[in-house]
Amino acid sequence: MELGERRLRDDVRLLGDRLGWTLKESGGAWLFELVEEVRRLAKGARAGRSDDAVALRKLLSELEVERAAPLARAFSHFLALANIAEHRHRARTWESAREHGGNVRATLAKLKADAASPNALFDAVTALRIELVLTAHPTQAARRTLLTKHRRIAESLARRDHASGRDQAHIEEDVRREIASVWHTDEVRRIRPTPIDEARAGLVVFEQVLWDAVPKFLRELDEALLAETGRHLPWDIAPIRFGSWMGGDRDGNPNVTAKVTREVCLLARWQAAELYEHELEQLHDELSIVTANAAIHARANGAREPYRAILKALLERVVTTRRYLEAALEAVRRGEEPARPPTEVILHAQDLREPLEAMWNSLVEVGLELVARGKLVDCLRRIAVFGVTLAPLDIRQHSEVHVAALDAITRALGLGSYAAWSEDERQAFLLRELDNPRPLLPRRPPADDSLTKVLDALHACAKSGSESLGAYVISMARAPSDVLAVYLLQREAGIEEPMRVVPLFETLADLDHAPRVLDALLGAPLARKYIGSHIEVMIGYSDSAKDAGRIASAWGLYRAQEALLEVAKRHGVTLTLFHGRGGTVGRGGGPIALSILSQPPGSVAGGLRVTVQGESIDAAFALPEIAQQTLDLYASSTLEATLAPAAAPSPAWRARMDRLAERSAASYRQVLEEPEFMPYFNAATPEQELGLLNIGSRPARRSREGGLTSLRAIPWIFAWTQTRLNLPSWLGAQAALRESIDEGALPELHDMLLHWPFFAALVDLLEMVLAKCDVATARGYDEMLVPAQLHPFGTKLRDALGVTRQALLAVKGAGDLLESNTTLKWSIDVRNPYIDPLNVLQAELLRRLRAGHNDERLVDALIITINGIAAGMRNTG
Repeated sequence: MELGERRLRDDVRLLGDRLGWTLKESGGAWLFELVEEVRRLAKGARAGRSDDAVALRKLLSELEVERAAPLARAFSHFLALANIAEHRHRARTWESAREHGGNVRATLAKLKADAASPNALFDAVTALRIELVLTAHPTQAARRTLLTKHRRIAESLARRDHASGRDQAHIEEDVRREIASVWHTDEVRRIRPTPIDEARAGLVVFEQVLWDAVPKFLRELDEALLAETGRHLPWDIAPIRFGSWMGGDRDGNPNVTAKVTREVCLLARWQAAELYEHELEQLHDELSIVTANAAIHARANGAREPYRAILKALLERVVTTRRYLEAALEAVRRGEEPARPPTEVILHAQDLREPLEAMWNSLVEVGLELVARGKLVDCLRRIAVFGVTLAPLDIRQHSEVHVAALDAITRALGLGSYAAWSEDERQAFLLRELDNPRPLLPRRPPADDSLTKVLDALHACAKSGSESLGAYVISMARAPSDVLAVYLLQREAGIEEPMRVVPLFETLADLDHAPRVLDALLGAPLARKYIGSHIEVMIGYSDSAKDAGRIASAWGLYRAQEALLEVAKRHGVTLTLFHGRGGTVGRGGGPIALSILSQPPGSVAGGLRVTVQGESIDAAFALPEIAQQTLDLYASSTLEATLAPAAAPSPAWRARMDRLAERSAASYRQVLEEPEFMPYFNAATPEQELGLLNIGSRPARRSREGGLTSLRAIPWIFAWTQTRLNLPSWLGAQAALRESIDEGALPELHDMLLHWPFFAALVDLLEMVLAKCDVATARGYDEMLVPAQLHPFGTKLRDALGVTRQALLAVKGAGDLLESNTTLKWSIDVRNPYIDPLNVLQAELLRRLRAGHNDERLVDALIITINGIAAGMRNTG
C-alpha cells in the first residue's frame, strides 16, 4: 500500500473514531451501541451472511421513529467525513505533484519532447481560453453551513500532516471539537433557498478559495512556461476565467426575476470591490519604494512614496465603489432605482487596471521587476481573470418564451402571428427588422406575460453593464430564428453592447440538427454582422442522455461537435463549444482530463466553456489545493488536446459506434416506453419525495403535469442514484455491447479501447457507474415499496444490469470491476457498510410515509438518509 493511501485510511480512521466519541458524549450510549450493532450487521450482510441481512432489515423496520433520525445522522456524518478525508488525499497528492511542477509542467515538457517548439508552446498557453461556468442546479444536498465546517476539518487534517507530538494532539482535539459542532448543527434545510441565496453561496467560493487559488495557479503556470520556453506568462493573459448562471438561469425557474438578476449583478460587483479593497491595502504596505520613472512621479504629484500615493487614491475609489454598491443593493431590494454612481466609482476593469499597469511599467523600467512580480502581478492577474464582477452572468431562457414575446408584438402591430409563421417567414421578418433603425416595439407594448418578462430581464441587463454579463443562452434552440430573435429583442430593450447569443442544443434530435441550424445562420449575411468572426454553441449532456441513454448521447455529442466544427471552418468562423455537463456520468460528468482528452480532434483547440454544477463546485473547489489542481488539469488537458490531439476514429470504428448507439438508444427507449416503467419508477425510487429537500430554487419539473417528459434530468438521475441502480447511466449499454460481442466484434472493441480516447473514456465511466451499483439494495426497495405485479419489471432491470456488467468486463478483458483503480475500489468498499443501512432505513421510512404516517420526524429522517446516500455515492444528479 502506498504512503498516500495509508494516510487516507488513517484520516478516515481518525475521523470515524472522533465521530464515535461524539456519538457517546452527545447522543448517548444507546445511540453508540445502536450504530455499532447496525454497522456490524451491515458488514456481515455485505460479506454475504444472510442472517445478518435479515437481522438488519428486521431491526430497522421495527426502529422507533424518534431513533431513526439520530441513526441516519450518524451514518450520514461518517460518509461526509470520509469525503473530507478523500478531499485531503487529493490535496496531498497535488502537493506532491507540485514539487515536480504539476500536471501542466509535465505536459509542457512532454509536448516539447514530442517536437513542439518553444514558440508553439508559448502561443498555445497564451491562447488558452477556458471558462468554468458555475451553476446553481439543485444538486447540492449538504447545507452551506456544514460545508464550511467540513472545510475547517480538512484544514486541520492538512496541519496534522506536518505536525508531531503535542501539536498533533492539539490538532486532533480541534477535529473532535469541530465534529461535535457538526453533530449539533441541523443538517436539514428548513427553507428552500432563493436564487439570491444560491448566488451568495457561489460568491463564497470566490471569496474563500478562488481569489487566492487562481493567482497561485498562474504562478505555477508562469514557472512552467518559463522553464520550457524561457518566457514569462504575460500578466494580462487569463487562461482560465469564470462565469455564472446563478441568478440568470430563468429557464423553467419563475423565481429568477429581473430584480433578482439586477441584485445578483450588484452583489458580484460588491464582493469584487471588497476583495480588491483588501488586496490594495496589502499592496500599499508592500510598495514603500521611492524609485520610479517620470510618469509615476508625475502621477503621484511628487509624493515621496509615489506608488503608495497612487494606491491610496485608487483605494479610496474602491472604497467609494463598495459603499455605492451597498446603497444600490438596498435600493434594488426596496424596489427603487439606484442613484447615479459618482464619477469616482469604478465601473470597468480598465479603471482598476490602468494605474496598476503604470506601476508595473515603472518598476520594470527602473530595474525592479523582481518587486513587480510580487503582490502587484497577482493583483493584475486577478483583474485579468475576475475583472470587477468576478464572474459575468449568463442569461438563459427557453426559445418558446421568445417566440411568445415576438408573437405578442406582431399581433399588436397587426402583422399576424409570429408563432404561426414558417421558419423562412420568421427569418425574413427578423433580418428585415434588424436592418431597420426604427424601433419595432409600439410606444405602449402589449400586456403580455412572456413579453413583459423578457423585456424586464433585458432592461435589468442593460442597467447592469456589459462587464457584468456573459452569454445569452437559448434553451431548446432549433432554428436560426431562435438566435436572431434574441439579437432583435436585445436591441429593442436598449442594450448597447449586445450579449453574445448562444444556441443550446439538448436532445439527441436537436444535436443531429444543430450543424444545419449553424450553417443556415452563418449563411445569412446580416446575421454575420451580429455574430462576427466568432460564435459559441452550447451542447447539452443531460437532456440528450435522458432522451436516448448514455452511449447514444455520448456518440451524438461527439458527431455534433465534429459537424459543427466543419460548418464553422467552412464559413471562416471560430467556434467555441460550451459543454453543459452535470456532476454524474448520466449527465456528462467524469474526470476532467478524461473528459477533455476524449473530445473530437480540434474541438477544444485553445479553449472551451464548461458548466460546473451543484456538488461539482465543491468537488472542484472544496479546498485551495484542490482548486489549483482543478485549474491545472483543465489547462494541461486542453493544451494536450490542442497541440497533440488524438487521431480521428477510423471508418470501421465509426460504423461500430453508429451500431452501438443505435442499438443502445432503441433498447433504452423501449424500456422507458413500457407501460410498467413509470409506475415502477414512482414506486421504487424516492423521486416524488425529493421536493422535501429544499435543495434548489428551481422546480424539479418543467411543468406541473406528471410524466417523464416534464421531469428534469437532475432529479431523474438523483432518484436512481438513491436506490443504487444508477439506471440512466447504463441502460441500453447491455443490449449494445452484448450484440456487438455476439457478432464477434470483441477484438475490434479491444482495439477501440486501447487506441481511441473517446471509447476508452466511455468504457471507464461506465465501469465506475457499475461499480457503484448494488443489485441487493435495489431489490430491497422493490420488496418494500413496489407492488407485487411490478416485481417482474424490477427483476428485468436488475438482470439487464448483470448483462451490462458481464459485457463490460469482456470488453475490458478483466475479471472484476476497478481492477486497475484500487483507491476508488477501496473508497467504494469502505462506504458500502455505511450506505447500506441508510438504504434499508430510507426504504422503511418511505413505506411508512406512503402508508399515511404523518410525522415530521419521519420526514426529517428521510431527508437525512437522502443526504447521506448522496454523500456516500458522491453523486446527487
